[in-house]
Formats: sequence, structure tokens, C-alpha cells
Amino acid sequence: MDVVGKLEDLAARHPEKLNWKTSIVDLLKLLDLDSSPQARKELAGELGCPPEKMGDSAQMNTWLHKAVLQKLAENGGNVPPELLH
Repeated sequence: MDVVGKLEDLAARHPEKLNWKTSIVDLLKLLDLDSSPQARKELAGELGCPPEKMGDSAQMNTWLHKAVLQKLAENGGNVPPELLH
């Protein structure tokens, strides 16, 4: 599955201009998922975010963004390497 193509299509139809390529909040909004701080923290915990990153929201958010895209890739999505690193 072309993940970038699907996400770009969703972004084109979304009422907000979302920067999903770098923002976990925007990526979750685009996927119609809860993007609240608590939901992001819970998701980061479920995905195995290192404890040292959990205490710093910026580091956690950066880690979580990459982890979500990595999960999409692991489940058959075609995600460009530049979005995974």
C-alpha cells in the first residue's frame, strides 16, 4: 500500500492544513485518531517508547511519529526511508 499517497489524499481533503510528515499530532488527526497529550502518551507506552523519552513531550512526540510510520511499514505499507529516520 502506498502510505504516502493515501495520507496525501486524506490531507488534500482535510479541512485543516496538516503537516503529517513531521507532526504526530497532525498525523493522528489525519487518521481521525485522538491526538490529545494523554492519548499520545498512552500510544507511546503501548509502542514501547523508551522511559527517558516519555518525560519529555517533544522527544516522545518525535519518537512516536517515527514509531507509527514504522508500524505502518511493518504491516505492509510502503513508507519512504526518509520518513522512518
